[in-house]
Amino acid sequence: MFNHILVLCTGNICRSPVAGAMLASRLSDKQIETAGLNALEDRGVEPTARALAEADGLDVSEHQARQLTREMLQRADLVLVMSDGQRMAVGQMDPAALGKTMLFGRWLDGGQGREIPDPYRKSPEAFKHVHQLLSQAADSWTSKL
Repeated sequence: MFNHILVLCTGNICRSPVAGAMLASRLSDKQIETAGLNALEDRGVEPTARALAEADGLDVSEHQARQLTREMLQRADLVLVMSDGQRMAVGQMDPAALGKTMLFGRWLDGGQGREIPDPYRKSPEAFKHVHQLLSQAADSWTSKL
């Protein structure tokens, strides 16, 4: 049912590429794509996020940030975002996509759900915290999909 999953964040260099790699490693039968609402186009994964991903055995070396398009939203069966604000931005770009757009952290905090903060330009500890949240969220999505 959810075969094509689109993972979004702001710049597509910290959260979404790592979250996408996590999902791809856990759900090898799914097509996972990532993009940014304000992508830092053609940039690789931010170095701290990349180091944490690689320490978990994830390969993000080929990632190039790209801007979200309406066509990407239309192709996806499920759109996962990091914040409610991003969910609203998806709805503004393509109202029909709002119904298939959920928080990546939807199943965290005992099913209450939570936003996953942007670690960009923050401390290594902030990146570690976000990486742990992404991993927990990816695990929870894996059990649901």
